[in-house]
Amino acid sequence: MAERPQHVPVLLDRVLELFAPALADRPAVVVDTTLGLGGHAEALLKAHPQLTLVGLDRDPQAIELSSKRLADFGDRVKFVNVTYDLIADALDDLGLSAVDGVLMDLGVSSLQLDAQDRGFAYSRDSPLDMRMSAGTGQTAADVLNTYPPGDLVRILRDYGEERFAKKIVSAVVKEREREPFTNSGRLVELLYAAVPAATRRTGGHPAKRTFQALRIEVNEELESLRLALPAALSVLKVGGRLVVEAYQSLEDRMVKRAIAELSVSRSPQGLPVELPGYGPEFKLVTKGAELANEQEIEENPRAAPVRLRAAERIKEAS
Repeated sequence: MAERPQHVPVLLDRVLELFAPALADRPAVVVDTTLGLGGHAEALLKAHPQLTLVGLDRDPQAIELSSKRLADFGDRVKFVNVTYDLIADALDDLGLSAVDGVLMDLGVSSLQLDAQDRGFAYSRDSPLDMRMSAGTGQTAADVLNTYPPGDLVRILRDYGEERFAKKIVSAVVKEREREPFTNSGRLVELLYAAVPAATRRTGGHPAKRTFQALRIEVNEELESLRLALPAALSVLKVGGRLVVEAYQSLEDRMVKRAIAELSVSRSPQGLPVELPGYGPEFKLVTKGAELANEQEIEENPRAAPVRLRAAERIKEAS
């Protein structure tokens, strides 16, 4: 077996449990839309010997590393280097029209967080990059150094839910005029100075929300997710399941809304019977968003913010 990266998938047992009814004891296909280091994928392939897994990832390095990890599964794994909003196109290229499961493990991957030169982590000084598709598109430094102040305030407020966005942006603009930003360490120092001490004591690391906002902007994450959710739901067979792990409230709200819209009747209220073709297409498998328990968080601290939701297709799209 190939050497495996040290990586603990979030809520792995629960993810396996949720997929089991759709995959057990039959030929089935699952799409892991955020393959990363392949932890969830490996567990699913081991649990279901007749399973074929399609692994998508926008990061070429993730495809390279996970292909080594999953090499022993041979042609049971198909790798595609695309963003997950292109799930339907990826399946079409493989000759697949519908699948039995879709997994979306959102946000930044362990591979990216742990990379010294990618700029995702605020705990170490590194280039302000934050691109998930390494080497393509604008960087976090480009955003900080070139965006008008009003756009920076909007990004920090909308994507980072940062209360002190105006104060932070004012400091950023002053500093970038003196010298453009290149590394994360200088930005972290600025954020420590800009965020009030009382908030630092109770609100977590002062850089968390700004780094989140920059990462989302650089990678157009929310726009990609907005397109990916209906696409993922549309490729599921009847009995197929969508399982989503979100790590921040903006993403979780989008997931909740997308699932809920297809899980209720569209018949006019007050009718004594369901109109044909107007019934719900999905049923909710989880009751609200499920959280990691204390033991899971202790074993894997990156599970602390997770919000897990799942739904099952119960009828064909009308």
